[in-house]
Amino acid sequence: MHANKSVFLAISSLFISIGFLAIGYGMIMTFIGVFLKENGTSDIIIGLINAAFFLGAMASSIFSQKIISTVGHIRSFVTFASLMVITFLLHSLFLNEFFWALLRLISGFAYYGLLIILESWLNEKSSNEQRGQILAIYTTVFYLATALGQLLLNIDEDFKHMIFSIGAILVLFSVVFIAMTKIKEPILKPFERYSFPKLFNVVPLAVTGSFISGFLIGGFFTMIPLYILKVFDSKEVLSFFMTFTLLGGLLCQWPIGKLSDIYGRRKLISFTGFLTAIFSLLFILLPPSETMIYILGFLLGVSIFCIYPLSLSRANDVIDENKDIVEISRALLFAYGTGSFFAPITIGLGFNYMNHQVVFIIFTIFGIYLAFYSLSKKRVADDDMSVFVNVPLASSSVMPEIDPRQDQEWVDEQQHNHEE
Repeated sequence: MHANKSVFLAISSLFISIGFLAIGYGMIMTFIGVFLKENGTSDIIIGLINAAFFLGAMASSIFSQKIISTVGHIRSFVTFASLMVITFLLHSLFLNEFFWALLRLISGFAYYGLLIILESWLNEKSSNEQRGQILAIYTTVFYLATALGQLLLNIDEDFKHMIFSIGAILVLFSVVFIAMTKIKEPILKPFERYSFPKLFNVVPLAVTGSFISGFLIGGFFTMIPLYILKVFDSKEVLSFFMTFTLLGGLLCQWPIGKLSDIYGRRKLISFTGFLTAIFSLLFILLPPSETMIYILGFLLGVSIFCIYPLSLSRANDVIDENKDIVEISRALLFAYGTGSFFAPITIGLGFNYMNHQVVFIIFTIFGIYLAFYSLSKKRVADDDMSVFVNVPLASSSVMPEIDPRQDQEWVDEQQHNHEE
């Protein structure tokens, strides 16, 4: 017990750093579209600028590990954090759409590089017995901090240009806690990319669910704020809507996970797909009011934030012990990132040529498709099922190494506890 306390005390600085980063991440991710819209930028250009962030994230998963391995974790953390601070401050100096797209690309690369560093440190300090607890804390911190970031959008109108400066300060706070850490720097192991056609043949539902989940969550952060502003013309309503949605996503993880352990991932993925479609339709059909939009936001969070962890669990159920779970999980994460990249572009085109309700039409189509596609797949036998594990709404290529399902003893113990 004492050893456990000492480990959690040692990595507390990592959780604090993650918290500051997530507050800044959530706040800036939402505010970018709001700021651009208020300055007359077209919806398709906003979509392209937001997509650049996820393109940077995908590039980071491929290239940033080389940088970290070469210069070390602390130097890399300071470098990536400095890049984020520089991009945030340059946003506030002047507005040029092409330049902002470049800044979003760089900040996406830097942000996900920071996640790789933090998650590899967490992995280094996690024993097999502690991975489940550490991942649960990480997920909770990430959701709550990102939700808190949304509330900062309520800043007084006279100070709205300070948002980027506040984001820069939050990133710098995360540097303070990392620069002073005494945690030993881990060694990042090189990893091979898993073939997507091969992966799709093995776990098609997991790949499809990961892509759709990335699309829905990417669309939620980057383009739904424009819909809320169009309907309510209020950053206060927007900030509370985003917060309620994230809280819905956090609170549903445990019950959805338990239900999926009982009834199987296939049915729960289908169920969350149907819920996504139904709640998206309600945004279109019900007359808008502040109370209603908060309720619908919470319900939308319940559906869209569960699809990726359910898809990851489906992959763990289907793949056998001869395949590399970590590499397959990384490939699913890449599918998730690809979906996030295409979301703002697709929705931005829809905004440009139709109206702002098109975001929920697209969400409805994806939800219905996922629901029926899931039911078309074979059921996994109860004896072959793994256990559900919550994951953060944004994570790096190191996250699969923290997943406690790598340890079969842990899985067996959780299944035994569930049966009791």
